[in-house]
Amino acid sequence: MARAEVPLLAVLIDADNVLARNAEAILKEVTSYGEPALRRVYGDWSNPQLNGWKEKARTLGLVAHQQSANTKGKNASDIGLVIDAMDILHAGKFDGFVLVSSDSDFTRLASRIREDGLDVIGIGEAKTPEALRNVCNRFVFIENIVEEAEPAKGAVSKSESKRPPVEAVELIIRAMDKIDQEDDWYLLGLIGQRIVADNPDFDTRTYGKRKLSDLVAELKRFETKRVGNQLYVRRVD
Repeated sequence: MARAEVPLLAVLIDADNVLARNAEAILKEVTSYGEPALRRVYGDWSNPQLNGWKEKARTLGLVAHQQSANTKGKNASDIGLVIDAMDILHAGKFDGFVLVSSDSDFTRLASRIREDGLDVIGIGEAKTPEALRNVCNRFVFIENIVEEAEPAKGAVSKSESKRPPVEAVELIIRAMDKIDQEDDWYLLGLIGQRIVADNPDFDTRTYGKRKLSDLVAELKRFETKRVGNQLYVRRVD
């Protein structure tokens, strides 16, 4: 099993389920978790709806895998992606997988990869079923990583879709309760780890904040102090 200083990631993209215009933002997000050493995108390239992905594959160094549907209504791309994922898993060259899809059909695949001790990062739209989001070590909403764009007429803008920061209070308190210590001051990084462990799709960007420290600073329920390079948090109640 490869264990490089920077984790090597196998990125598998379901083109039938992800918009090509988000490809750059997705790969940029992946680099914050490791090196996207393997990059594959799956789809039926005879389908004109995937023309955008053909160009993205060329410019971003993605290997396009053709998956022709032999039976109407059956998603050959899903099957091809799963087969390749198992081959990659058994080769033992990567430290983790990135599954880019909002399709709950990949839930069992993510679970199987984790059974072998590898991390699974999921990237998909906010509509992704909880089953897939929760089985990943980390799940990132595409809505949180794409650049702000002019919304279509009648659509909800990105800023309008953000959740109010106060909704994160319960998650933070629950994380504190699960950390075994007597002191009232909790290390912020440890709180963040605990929240993500319980809620793989937790993302401060969902609440309009870039970092957890920004989110906590917004909430009147907590106060912070800095000791060296470490930030600590405690409840004011």
